[in-house]
Amino acid sequence: MSEQAASEQTEVEKIRLLLVDDHTVVRQGLKMVLSLEDDLNILGEAANGQEALEQVKKLAPQVVLMDLLMPVMDGVSAIRAIKKEFPEVEVVALTSVLEDRLVIDAVEAGAAGYLLKETGPDELVEAIRAAAKGEVRLHPKAQQRLVKEVRTPEMRESLTERETETLRFVAKGHANKDIAKLMGVSEVTIKTHVSSILSKLNLSSRTQAALFALKEGLVGLD
Repeated sequence: MSEQAASEQTEVEKIRLLLVDDHTVVRQGLKMVLSLEDDLNILGEAANGQEALEQVKKLAPQVVLMDLLMPVMDGVSAIRAIKKEFPEVEVVALTSVLEDRLVIDAVEAGAAGYLLKETGPDELVEAIRAAAKGEVRLHPKAQQRLVKEVRTPEMRESLTERETETLRFVAKGHANKDIAKLMGVSEVTIKTHVSSILSKLNLSSRTQAALFALKEGLVGLD
């Protein structure tokens, strides 16, 4: 394989990332830290939710790192708009605020993760990689508050034994590919289980399903 071809292949495998924060110094700091990671490709930046939506349309990132308190369009509204138009894009909320309503709104809007800006670089990078694989990552403090506040949905019908097992793995942060290996079935089967779980629980995201599992005691708080 030529050097150019190898370079192109590596580039394709990188996680496409968009940084959103209204403070320039925060964006610069994030860019400085995250650019050190070989598997992350920072496509661009945005200073508010409206710019973020425009950049998602233009750049097609896999993961958006989103501040929540911003002018023009706040982060929660931006998450909701992005997930409605681009459901395949994963959004990780990164904020300095741990306010119950904000945490709940972000998750209900479709955030795959919720981290505080006190989070260390390694944990932040791990959360981005997890989001790119469809895994759930929540700051422990946010997780505790969400479990207390999450609304238990009206179940349309009971989960099967295999669906319950799948839900436990989802709540522990595993991606479909990993769950398939652990359960000895195909990834397509796991996707079907997850879709059925969300339908039966009347939920719209893996994060909400994970919180339901925590609230119902299917898994413990780590």
